[in-house]
Amino acid sequence: MLDNGSPLKYIFYLVVLALAIFLGSFLARQSLVKAPVATLAALPPVEVSDALLEYERNTIGVFQEASPAVVFVHNLRYVRNFFSMRVTEEQQGTGSGFLWDEQGHIVTNWHVVQGANRVAVTLIDGKTYEAELIGREPRKDLAVLKINLRETNVTPFSKKVADSSKLLVGQKAIAIGNPFGLDHTLTVGNVSALDRSMPTIEPGITIRDMIQTDAPINRGNSGGPLLDSRGFLIGMNTSILRNSTGIGFAIPSNTISRIVGQIIEFGAPQQSGIGISIVPERYAQSYGIEGVIVGEVYRGSPAEKAGMTGTRVNRFGQLVLGDVITGIDGQNITSKDDLYNAFEPKKPGDEVEITFLQQGVEKKEKVSLVSVSD
Repeated sequence: MLDNGSPLKYIFYLVVLALAIFLGSFLARQSLVKAPVATLAALPPVEVSDALLEYERNTIGVFQEASPAVVFVHNLRYVRNFFSMRVTEEQQGTGSGFLWDEQGHIVTNWHVVQGANRVAVTLIDGKTYEAELIGREPRKDLAVLKINLRETNVTPFSKKVADSSKLLVGQKAIAIGNPFGLDHTLTVGNVSALDRSMPTIEPGITIRDMIQTDAPINRGNSGGPLLDSRGFLIGMNTSILRNSTGIGFAIPSNTISRIVGQIIEFGAPQQSGIGISIVPERYAQSYGIEGVIVGEVYRGSPAEKAGMTGTRVNRFGQLVLGDVITGIDGQNITSKDDLYNAFEPKKPGDEVEITFLQQGVEKKEKVSLVSVSD
């Protein structure tokens, strides 16, 4: 028997607590049916009546071909009961996703899986599989998952990607997803507008090339594909305008294809830049400066080679502001958001012209971009 003041008593309680947490975690991980290896098959062909309108036949055909590659994404978190200390697994959110390639990569929105302890996906056959998070890009609200896919005769979306730069307002737009947990739901509308800007999860950054559609998008549709009348991917359904009806937004397919390819190859998006840090925007605002103030210029960077100078503190303890970037390739730069979106579509090695003010004198220098961590 343990004495009340004995240290062994507390060790005993800690061991019991650790066992309880371990057992709870183990049981929680069994809460969803998981198969180690997934197979994904296309739907059997369904005869379409000639009595239907051509518009209807087109919609039906797109859905039958594309829907098997659309998945239900589960955001799962471990929750510990305060009194029993038992750990259970709860579904904190759901969304949609779509099969990208035959290797089992799945594309979805980052906000769909953000904060998850575990992610699972349910295929069209109703079976659920554990998914690994391969990489993410919060600034574009993109995430790439992977399941252990053994075989499939379903056409992945990487083989059916439209050029979103050629979209026209008025084109047919078909959304497939899992709104409110109702799996494989289809809605139809049009491309309502192009080049819309929407804020992202990261403060101060916007996605500027969003597709606006009136195809109904609801909670749970996030991460699902937006398709054209050929069944080609034109975007990924991401958000709706709050307190609105018929105003939804999708990340364009060109952005998806570029970033997903980078994440699969490198594990992370590849951001290009000139090798600088920037001063918080409040300083530029307080000084009435229109542009981005250079904080630090990294040694050996394109910015250093271009003769740019950073912010420093002089021998009197006074802050001396660095150069002010005002343009990239003739595009006005007034914020961190402008700078990010100017560099984002570029690749390392691409040449750009930087316009900046150095001690009040405007300069222009051409530099070759390099890969940067941020």
